[in-house]
Amino acid sequence: MQFYLNSVKAESIAYRNGIQNGLFQKWFDTGKISFEANYKNGLLDGKSYTWWKNNNKRSESNYANGISQGVQKQWYQSGAIFKEITLVNGKEEGLQKAYRENGKIYNNYEAKNGRIFGLKRASLCYELEEEVIQYKE
Repeated sequence: MQFYLNSVKAESIAYRNGIQNGLFQKWFDTGKISFEANYKNGLLDGKSYTWWKNNNKRSESNYANGISQGVQKQWYQSGAIFKEITLVNGKEEGLQKAYRENGKIYNNYEAKNGRIFGLKRASLCYELEEEVIQYKE
């Protein structure tokens, strides 16, 4: 176990035979949780979570034998959803979505066999004022 200078817990991890095994947690110097994950035989296994300093959830991930699997989610510091992606063996597969903080969709695509189909990194549309169009003759 490690502590900050103010005696607040900084992190805690369980070991078995010198290998990370069990719950791993980290805290901010304020004492609020910042990270939580499970290790099995030195590899991430199960759900892992991170939090912002304001105590809002920052991310939620899933692991199996150290490899990202399933739905992964991330949030803005405000608590608004930022990203929902699906991973299979650590690679994007299936529907993937990302949002601007105002809730508008930013990415909306399907990943299939390493290829992407759909909307990725869409930019906002802006209206131009005093637009002059020139034609070549």
